Amino acid sequence: MNGKLYVVGTPIGNLGDLSPRAVETLEAVDFIAAEDTRVTVKLLNHFGIKKEMISYFEHNKRARGEIICKRIAGGESCAIVTDAGMPAISDPGQELVALCYEMGIAVEAVPGPTAFASALAISGMDSGRFTFEGFLSVSKKSRREHLEEIKDEKRTLIFYEAPHKLANTLRDLYKTLGDRKIAIVRELTKLHEQVIKTTLGEACELYGNGSLKGEIVLIIEGKKSQPITEMTFEDALKMANEFVAGGMSVNNAARETASQTPFKKGDIYKALL
Repeated sequence: MNGKLYVVGTPIGNLGDLSPRAVETLEAVDFIAAEDTRVTVKLLNHFGIKKEMISYFEHNKRARGEIICKRIAGGESCAIVTDAGMPAISDPGQELVALCYEMGIAVEAVPGPTAFASALAISGMDSGRFTFEGFLSVSKKSRREHLEEIKDEKRTLIFYEAPHKLANTLRDLYKTLGDRKIAIVRELTKLHEQVIKTTLGEACELYGNGSLKGEIVLIIEGKKSQPITEMTFEDALKMANEFVAGGMSVNNAARETASQTPFKKGDIYKALL
């Protein structure tokens, strides 16, 4: 086990979900890069593993990443773990993996639980096509831009959210996306695991007070396509006349109607005259 980074998935709540291969890997590597050594030591103690750890998280990832890669390049093996789930998914482990590739260091996956995939699987929502959006930014501007960017997305939307931010997030989602179906999946694999099937509007009313606790995954249906209806020229002409009655010029009414129907502006204009 020389000169390689092992990306090891850890339990998202139930310690029984750590795979035998993950245990073997954690026992065999020279050292472990952990998001929070205080969390990881509990996992290691549960399985009787004694191993050197080095902290690797958002605020020290650049300096520590170079140290870790230098050790691996020198022949040592390292396992990177996060507090829960697969490293590099909404996690600074992504940068370490990228740095390893830049330096020609081998990377190997030791798969484990992933919250968004597990949540989608038990949500009952459409899983044929989906997009994982991670955490919404705490910056109001970035958050608004993110939501505007995906408001017409037809695939199922998946978000992570912390319980103390849930109420504001639900309100922002409802405001931008409208009243869509949602599954709120909380406390995955833990004693109080729960899937709440509701709508964004009802969710705002029920949980706008911050009452939900625990780790949360939000699964939201994508935008539904508008039903295509057969429109006759008479229907289009009626629409144009309503625009004129509302104070719009004949020319503008013909242009606006043409933009909303399959008919040409010139034909509508002539009929109005």
